[in-house]
Amino acid sequence: MVIDDSNTIRKSAELFLSQAGCTVILAEDGFDALSKIADYQPQVIFVDIMMPRLDGYQTCALIKKNARFNSTPVVMLSSKDGLFDRARGRMVGSDQYLTKPFTQESLLAAVKTYVNN
Repeated sequence: MVIDDSNTIRKSAELFLSQAGCTVILAEDGFDALSKIADYQPQVIFVDIMMPRLDGYQTCALIKKNARFNSTPVVMLSSKDGLFDRARGRMVGSDQYLTKPFTQESLLAAVKTYVNN
């Protein structure tokens, strides 16, 4: 699953992952994602930090607090690469942190880390 308020980022990630044979679910924000997570039960969740309404930190925290999904890997996506941002991501339970602009290789490496084919 890719959660990002930017249509360009969502489409780029979808293209990169689908070319590698992944099934991709897209969500525009945290609220959109939370309803889709229950329906689709993604194996890995990529979430943008800077989003309106429910940001990536809040979204990650809600996912990790849910007993059904707390073991689902959450990878934070951000254009910020500061130590504070990474630490805050860890504090809410994220499993990994990727800096934008990401590459197809970095997305696929994250997927391979958490998904057993």
